[in-house]
Amino acid sequence: MAAITKNVEEIRNRVILGEFGVKNVHTTDYPGNYPGYDDTWDLEKFQKNFRIDVVNLDESSMEFDMVGIDAAIANAFRRILLAEVPTMAIEKVFIYNNTSIVQDEVLAHRLGLIPIKADPRLFEYRNTGDETVEEEGSEIDTIQLQLKIKCSRNPRASKDSSDPRELYLNHMVYSKDIKWVPIGNQADVFVDSGIGPVHDDILVAQLRPGQELDITMHCVKGIGKDHAKFSPVATASYRLLPEITLLEPVEGEMAERLKRCFSRGVIELEDVNGKSELTNLTRHLKNIIIIFTVESTGILPPDVLVTEAVKVLMTKCQRFLGELDSSEME
Repeated sequence: MAAITKNVEEIRNRVILGEFGVKNVHTTDYPGNYPGYDDTWDLEKFQKNFRIDVVNLDESSMEFDMVGIDAAIANAFRRILLAEVPTMAIEKVFIYNNTSIVQDEVLAHRLGLIPIKADPRLFEYRNTGDETVEEEGSEIDTIQLQLKIKCSRNPRASKDSSDPRELYLNHMVYSKDIKWVPIGNQADVFVDSGIGPVHDDILVAQLRPGQELDITMHCVKGIGKDHAKFSPVATASYRLLPEITLLEPVEGEMAERLKRCFSRGVIELEDVNGKSELTNLTRHLKNIIIIFTVESTGILPPDVLVTEAVKVLMTKCQRFLGELDSSEME
């Protein structure tokens, strides 16, 4: 009976990586599936067991453990982060002059993929029903950027030089050359926001003397579901916390070799009677733990992105409950 109980616990709480495949990948802890286990979902039980432990947080990335939650919910957060958290991105590109070797379509595409540092929570979605509004935009739904640059020869360059960096001025067009042009009262509202490209060193085009670019861009609010340029994350992924079980003691040189097989800090050794012996692992799996990693493009901090993803999921749940109520009334 003890062996059967152990097998049930393994099926319920472990994904087994075997020699010929992966076992127990599906959720099985639903009511009535296992005799003697009450798997009825309970709000108080969920609130007691669920927690988030932040492992690492900086300006661009965040790693945290989600404890006591199903992988399906974690995957919902991942998909929302990728496709449903809104950002501001370049949507309209008005090219008045482009004498570079880069075609207009290619140049517009390159500009559209440059991440723009602007808080999307301060803007509204563009109303696409009115064509005149779509062309002009307003201060509440549009950010206007301008790229105006011309390449010329450097009069101070050495005659024997062959380096373009010395021969020409403005021959490398970077994202730092894109300037924000406030619309309406944006200069007063966003005086401390620093609207513009997230990174200044993104290469847009290369010019030669006489070539120039004169471009106006309109940024609008959108989501990654419509276009990848609106996605606020570079990566958003999750994995189950691994648990390594040793079937026999490992000592000496074999312990050293085993330690080198893993990332630093996964396995620790201690000196026992003059021999190196494996002791324990850094983290122990007590509940179902999902390691979640978010890497931001720089538009918003990663912790803000996770918070916004939670809000999106709450809105979707409220909409679903509203649809259920309306269907019952009918």
